[in-house]
Amino acid sequence: MADTTPRPRSILVAGASGFIGTPLVRALRTAGHDVTTLVRREARSAGEFRWAPGRRPLDPAIVDGADVVINLAGATISKLPWTDAYRREIRSSRIDATDTLVEAMRQATTPPALFLSGSASGVYGDRPADVLQDDAAPGSGFLADVCTAWEAAAQAAPDGVRVVTLRTGVVIGKGGGALAPLVPLTRAGLGGRLGTGGQHWPWIALDDEVGAIVHLATAAPEVSGPVNLAGPEAVVADRITKRVAEDLHRPYLFSVPEFALRLALRDAADELLLSSQHMVPTKLLESGYTFRYERAVDAVDAVF
Repeated sequence: MADTTPRPRSILVAGASGFIGTPLVRALRTAGHDVTTLVRREARSAGEFRWAPGRRPLDPAIVDGADVVINLAGATISKLPWTDAYRREIRSSRIDATDTLVEAMRQATTPPALFLSGSASGVYGDRPADVLQDDAAPGSGFLADVCTAWEAAAQAAPDGVRVVTLRTGVVIGKGGGALAPLVPLTRAGLGGRLGTGGQHWPWIALDDEVGAIVHLATAAPEVSGPVNLAGPEAVVADRITKRVAEDLHRPYLFSVPEFALRLALRDAADELLLSSQHMVPTKLLESGYTFRYERAVDAVDAVF
């Protein structure tokens, strides 16, 4: 039987300053791991390395001998509207970063044993009739196409590197994620149902997003391929948006019809708010991960 006892790892993180990356780096360092980060500005410490994905190669020595590389780099999808130029940035920021890391691994004398690379629930498209296990086939749509190419870029890592792609759902946490646009609207008394409200949102608490990545990086040696990062409870969007209003003690009076969302956000409305994805975290649970938040309402409550 494989030894699953966590030990100190040498871990390189790309996308370390983001909504997920910041608490992830903190959690890894608190657990005693040796963490270095890739930054796009001038490096300010011995634990940072500057990089420019898509513009210049990454020094292979930076990945050489690392136990784990974690790739969370990519432009936010919550910046609206999705102009043609920003669509290109959403795609290129992910693919270029992944290609740059993979090429450095190919050039390294001792490539990392494990590559954890980002993906998202958007890979499944709109699938209201399906229960989506980790290995479910990609769907259709802009985000599905981006995620499919993103995962393929990660899977091009050299032989001997175990690759895990993190199909992250709707992240609930302070300071960003799914609640960032909902909270100010709800505080202003404009909270309400989005479309029918019956679309499945594959939610996950930020604490569990971070905890799951730490677990996969340090204590799940049998896991490879796509992994659904979503909470164990199936929840529709209306349950989450209504709970935000309840926690803020604000009215929940409005129902924004689908056509109005599409008029305001164009196809981003379908991709971000109206698509339905009932994701099941089978691999994560089978690998021994224990969720801190098993109910979506508890994750929302913790934010407030």
